[in-house]
Amino acid sequence: MTRMLAVVTAFAAIVIGTVTSGLAHHSAAMFEEKRTVTVEGVVTRFEYTNPHSWLWVNVTGADGKVVTWGFEAEGPSTLQRAGIRPSEFPAGTKLTITGRPMKDGRPAAIWVNAVRVKDGKKYDPREGFRVK
Repeated sequence: MTRMLAVVTAFAAIVIGTVTSGLAHHSAAMFEEKRTVTVEGVVTRFEYTNPHSWLWVNVTGADGKVVTWGFEAEGPSTLQRAGIRPSEFPAGTKLTITGRPMKDGRPAAIWVNAVRVKDGKKYDPREGFRVK
């Protein structure tokens, strides 16, 4: 009976550890909940990957210094449903993007609103969640 209890306890610990780390991975706790930041810049690369994609943008500050911002987005399947493909943001694309910034002040945010590129076209990652 003691051995069976040990096996069940070990199995439960493994399951709980797996579920907990899975939930932590999808947490947005590192981003501000209410504050947003909007920047204008130039795309350096678009990492269209699972589980999250990243859009990297060089932003030139008032002092002339360039800071690379990372904007986290959903994975490719959600972005595809929103009409967002890697070809939409090749390196050199000028855009304006809004996100909820990192709480610790690093130049990164979660992409929450439509991106507007120079020609006026908008891309909204949240469209991929809407049932059409």
